[in-house]
Amino acid sequence: MIKPTALIYTDGSCNPQSEIGAWASIIFIDNKKITLTDVAKPTTHQRMELLAVIKSIEYVQQNFAAITSIKIISDSQYVIGLMRRKQKLRTTNFTTKANNELRNTDLVKLFLSHTDVLNIEFEKIKAHQKQTDVINYNIEVDKLCRSLVRKEVD
Repeated sequence: MIKPTALIYTDGSCNPQSEIGAWASIIFIDNKKITLTDVAKPTTHQRMELLAVIKSIEYVQQNFAAITSIKIISDSQYVIGLMRRKQKLRTTNFTTKANNELRNTDLVKLFLSHTDVLNIEFEKIKAHQKQTDVINYNIEVDKLCRSLVRKEVD
């Protein structure tokens, strides 16, 4: 039997001067396309990248309980890098070499807790690709969150 899975494209954006950010995700479940977006302030680019993934996972958990496997496609080296650093982050209790608290600890802990209970695969995709004839949902989520930031900043 094939286990139900979700395919998720995520992105985050932020205007550092105004500290206004937005995140977007596109979730595919059984060929159904679901788009999620939100705006936050004050925030950072990294927080928006993390929130896009966290909110998408939570949406799937709350609305599709049978899904236990998720594939997340992101252009965020930061988010994908957290998976490689997962054990080290926990061992150091989310502190830096200078013994300072890691930035975004609240979201990093939440993100990692979700990866503990679900089978989540991450795929790194190149950011800011040119549009071609092939549909690229990474471009779509990028445009969505950047558009939301522009609307809030103007």
